Amino acid sequence: MGEQAPRSADELLDIVDAHDRVVGQAVRAEAYARRLTHRCVFVLARDAAGRVFVHRRTPNKLVFPSYYDMWVGGVVGAGESYDEAALREAEEELGVTGLPAPAPLFTFRYETPEHSWFSALYEVRCELPVDPQPAEVAWHGFLTEDEIEQRLAEGGWTWVPDGLEAWHRLRAWRQAAG
Repeated sequence: MGEQAPRSADELLDIVDAHDRVVGQAVRAEAYARRLTHRCVFVLARDAAGRVFVHRRTPNKLVFPSYYDMWVGGVVGAGESYDEAALREAEEELGVTGLPAPAPLFTFRYETPEHSWFSALYEVRCELPVDPQPAEVAWHGFLTEDEIEQRLAEGGWTWVPDGLEAWHRLRAWRQAAG
């Protein structure tokens, strides 16, 4: 898996309206440049011990280069479902094949002055040895949720803002579910 080409700026994406309905298509670079709302997936990957895969993105990423993230994932390609993208992205970023289908959790719209996308959150257990793509992942490790919270509190790592938002929403969602 580690030899696959990274997803590029000319990858075709579905553009969606405020209700997550497809209204057109654009290449990724245009979607980012024009702040067109598209779709993304976030997958919380856990090892056999329940620890979360955490990584630092490579410096050549289109958005949030060299930032840390507790999610694997990315954009949903044109005509691709959230579920398909979640499995594809998890396998690509973890460098594995044969993962079980990630379990869907919930969706939310991520919006800033620079970015706009619908985000579908998933969780998957990866008991396979990971071999992340060097083009995608500069560093990785498995951390407990307490270790992640400690890193967040210390402030030494710069986290991807959409992943951080997804993390906070996941915590709130779990609290609301009891």
